Amino acid sequence: MLSNCANQLPPGGGAVDTVPPKIVEVYPSNGTTNFSDDHIEFDFSKYIEKRTLKDALFISPAIDGDLQFDWTGTSVKIYFPNQLKKNVTYVFTIGTDLQDFNNHNKMSQAFTLTFSTGNKIDKGEIEGKVFDNKPEGIMIFAYTIGDSAANPMVRKPDYISQTGSDGTFKLLGLASATYRVFAVRDQYKDLIYQPDQDEIGMTSNDITLTDKDTLYEGLNFFLTKLDTVKPRLVSASMTDKFHILVNFTKEFDNSIVRSNNFFIIDSTTKKSVKPIYAFKGNTKPTELVLVTNENLPSKDEVYLIADSIKDKFGNYFINDFVQISLNEKADTTKPDIIRIVPQNFSSNVDYLNPIFSFYFNDAFDSSAAKKYITFTDTSKKQIQFNVNFLDDASFKIIPKQKLEANSDYIIKLNLNGFKDAAGNAFDSVYQYKFRTINGLDFTGISGTLENCDTQKNPYLVLQGIDEEKIAYQQQLKNSKKYSFERIQPGKYFLWGFYDTDSSKTYTYGKPYPFKPSEQFSFYPDTLSLRARWIQTNLNFKFK
Repeated sequence: MLSNCANQLPPGGGAVDTVPPKIVEVYPSNGTTNFSDDHIEFDFSKYIEKRTLKDALFISPAIDGDLQFDWTGTSVKIYFPNQLKKNVTYVFTIGTDLQDFNNHNKMSQAFTLTFSTGNKIDKGEIEGKVFDNKPEGIMIFAYTIGDSAANPMVRKPDYISQTGSDGTFKLLGLASATYRVFAVRDQYKDLIYQPDQDEIGMTSNDITLTDKDTLYEGLNFFLTKLDTVKPRLVSASMTDKFHILVNFTKEFDNSIVRSNNFFIIDSTTKKSVKPIYAFKGNTKPTELVLVTNENLPSKDEVYLIADSIKDKFGNYFINDFVQISLNEKADTTKPDIIRIVPQNFSSNVDYLNPIFSFYFNDAFDSSAAKKYITFTDTSKKQIQFNVNFLDDASFKIIPKQKLEANSDYIIKLNLNGFKDAAGNAFDSVYQYKFRTINGLDFTGISGTLENCDTQKNPYLVLQGIDEEKIAYQQQLKNSKKYSFERIQPGKYFLWGFYDTDSSKTYTYGKPYPFKPSEQFSFYPDTLSLRARWIQTNLNFKFK
C-alpha cells in the first residue's frame, strides 16, 4: 500500500535547483544527410515536464499529423505520423518554454536540430536579437517571399525559432531565398499573429540568402502592440449638476480633451450647448470629465456628442453619441491639487529650462487663475514666467529667465482664484518649494560615430533604465561625432535610428500590408553614468 501511494518528489534539503535543463545528446546528429528513420530522439540533462516539450517544439517545414512521444527517463523518442518528404532540410527547434520537472527551470537558449532527407543541408542562417524588457521566449517567424503574401495574421511561418533569455535568436537550415521575418510575442503559441493579443516586431528590410551568402547577422527587433480598433463612447453620467463623467472603450489621445470637441443636445427642448470645461483630473485612462453650467432637468432626454475620438494609435471615430445619465445634485467640492511634477520640496530641479506641472481634480477659469500665481526666490525677487494649460484643470509653469544653480524658489498659488463652475474654492495659499541642482552634479557622454549616414536623418537616444526612465534624444548633424551634456546620473541604454519618415520618433512599421520599421542600432553595453564624471570615446556604430 505504501509503494502505491508514493509520489515522485525532489530530494529534501539543500539549495534550490536553479540550473536550466540542457540537451546532452540527439539522434540524428546535427547536419545529418540522407536521413530516412521514422523518429528522432533527445536526451536531456534532467527530468522534463513532459507537457512543456509539446508546447516548446517547433518544426520547419511543418509536418502533417500528430507526433508520438515515447519517454524513457530523461530521454524521449518522437515518432513522425508519416514518412518525411524527400530532399528536404528539416529544422526541429526546442524553445525556451521547455521546463524541468522538479523546479520548472526553463531552457536558457533555444536548441535547433537540423538534418536533411536528401544529400545536402541548407546552410542559410539568420541571427539577431529582440530588444525588450522581457525578451525571453519571443517567437521568430520567417516567411519565404514568393507567390503568396507573407501575412502573419493568416499564414503560419515557413521557419520558426525562439529567443533565449537575453533576446538573441538563430534561424538555421534556411534554403537560398528571400525572407520576411517577424518577432511575435505569441500568447497562445498558435503560430498566428493576432493583433488584439500579441505584440509584434517588424524588420527594416527583407533578407536574401544565397549559396554564396548564407549568413545574415544583426537582425534586430523592437516589439509593439498594434491596434486598429476605433475608440467609441461608452457612457456619460453626471456626478452632480455640473460634472459629466465620460467613459470610452479604450484609452484616448489627450488631444481630444477639449470642451469644443463635445456638445450636449437636449432632445426634449431641442437645445444644443457646448461644455465650458474639459479635463482629465484624477480619472481612469479611459475617462475624462466635462463641465456644463446649463440646467439639465432629470426628466429630459439629453445626449452627448463627440465631434471626434482619437486613440493613442491614431484610430479615429467621428460623431459618436451617447445618452447622458442626468443628476441634479449640488456641487460642494472645492478644486484641489492632486499632483505636481517635480514633487513639492524637490532638491534636484535643473536650473536650465525647468518645467513645473500642476494637476487639479476640477476645472477652473484659466484666464482668471493666472493672476493668482506668483514665482519668487527666497529674497522675494519676482521670476517672470509663462503659464501653458494642458487642459482646463492642469497647467505648466515655465520660467522666462535662467534660474540660479543651488538656489531655493517658491511658487505660490492663491487657491481663492481657482474657482470651479459652482464657485467653490479654497480660501488659502498653496506654497510649492524647490531647490535647483548644483551644476556639477550632471554627467554626460561623447564619442565618435561609425557608418552614420546623415542623409537618412539619424537620431541618437540615451534611454534611462532606472525607475524614472529619463530619455535624451538628439538629431545628428555631424556624421563623425556626438555628445550628450547635462545628463542626470543613472543607468542608460544608447541606441540610434534613421528617422526616414521625419516623425522625430522611432516608427515600428506594420505587418500587413507590410511597412518596414526604421533601421536601428544599439550600443552593446549598459552605461552607468556617475555625477561629475564625463565618459568620452564611446564609439557608436550604425549598422
